[in-house]
Amino acid sequence: MEPQTDLQPQEELRAPPARLTKQQTLTLISMASVNFSSMICYSILGPFFPIEAEKKGASQTLVGVIFGCYAVSNLIGSLILGRYIVQIGAKMMLISGLFVSSGCTILFGLLDRVPAGPVFIASCIVVRSVDAVGFAAAMTSSFALSAKVFPNNVATVLGSLEVFTGLGLILGPPVGGWFYQSFGYEVPFMVLGCFLLIMVPLNIYILPSIEAASSKSSFLELLKNTEILLLCYVIFTLSSGLGFLDATLSLYAVDHFKLSTGYVGLIMLGLSFPYSLGSPLMGFFTDKYPALRSWFMVIGGVATAVGFTLLGPVPFLNLSRHLWLLVVMLGVIGFSLAMTAIPIFPEVIKCAYDSGYEEGLSTLGMVSGLFGAVWSAGMFYGPTAGGFLTQRLSFEWASAIQGGLAFLGAFLLALYYVSRPSTPPQRLPKKRHQSEESLPLLHDECNPC
Repeated sequence: MEPQTDLQPQEELRAPPARLTKQQTLTLISMASVNFSSMICYSILGPFFPIEAEKKGASQTLVGVIFGCYAVSNLIGSLILGRYIVQIGAKMMLISGLFVSSGCTILFGLLDRVPAGPVFIASCIVVRSVDAVGFAAAMTSSFALSAKVFPNNVATVLGSLEVFTGLGLILGPPVGGWFYQSFGYEVPFMVLGCFLLIMVPLNIYILPSIEAASSKSSFLELLKNTEILLLCYVIFTLSSGLGFLDATLSLYAVDHFKLSTGYVGLIMLGLSFPYSLGSPLMGFFTDKYPALRSWFMVIGGVATAVGFTLLGPVPFLNLSRHLWLLVVMLGVIGFSLAMTAIPIFPEVIKCAYDSGYEEGLSTLGMVSGLFGAVWSAGMFYGPTAGGFLTQRLSFEWASAIQGGLAFLGAFLLALYYVSRPSTPPQRLPKKRHQSEESLPLLHDECNPC
């Protein structure tokens, strides 16, 4: 392929789609391994840990705190690591995060030997908090690297990678529940922690190194943009909904439908499977038709609200409780999560560039850190407030309140998009040039994001 200059923009757009470069291929493999291994280790707790924690003297509220502390540490870690990703190095950050998470996963499997009561609860909080920092390092660098290597196809790449995230979420609960039923508490964490550890040398070998210049921009400057602020609230409602389900769904299903932990893991497939199927689809459409991103997010938020309202269902609707309804609504929430979450990341990047931020790993790291921090804030609120509301009210009312938060986000976003003045088509950042890092993906024309 002959070199092309900036004086030939039309020729570049008409050039035939190129195949993935070696760097792009290795990055996809690396990011897919990170998403899958991290999420399968994260999701194994849902079916059995709340039950095990209750045996150790933790109330439902404290179970929510154990889940929520992970999010607090993830929030702090995402902000710090996103700000200093250039100084640390994206590759070093990702590999270190994987190593820390693998060690903490194995250590968490030994906590059944800790005395019940405050000692057990404190140990869970400490190990989960350290694990969260490792997870923040891996995911912040993963998002930033993906956006750096595929600047014109961010949503498509993230949507494709979310298949592996969803696969980890799909396999985590049933695999964790089956190992727990068959071998006890320790084995799920030992097996999956060792699996995560294997990902460390793999990513040392295949992950490309990317150099970048640091920036003096800050998170507060990003949050001065009204659209980014609203998108942050939407991210918060999405993650808080998932956190709510992590801490409450297994106990609700066991109490009301008399299911075993293994079957609870299968029920959770109703959430993760539609998300896995919907993510690449949403990624493709939002990259090909960027003008539709805003309304995908609005429609997705409304669908999420409906799903949570009917999950119980909420008592004032006078609908009977059915297992099939629970599974169907989990499917609605899963697909609407893909419809809302996948367009958000490239939309925030677009807003940052339109606000004058320079293209580069530093800006992408801050956007990734902000995304991770807000997501973590929701993951703290969801299980903590969800556990409290479920204990004081009921699962049905707590779920409806969670649906109300999602509806408010969709409403505010729709109000903003309807009332804002018309804007010119999205521009490319000034420094973007056709290079090895911006070749077309999936044999499709590159569309500016």
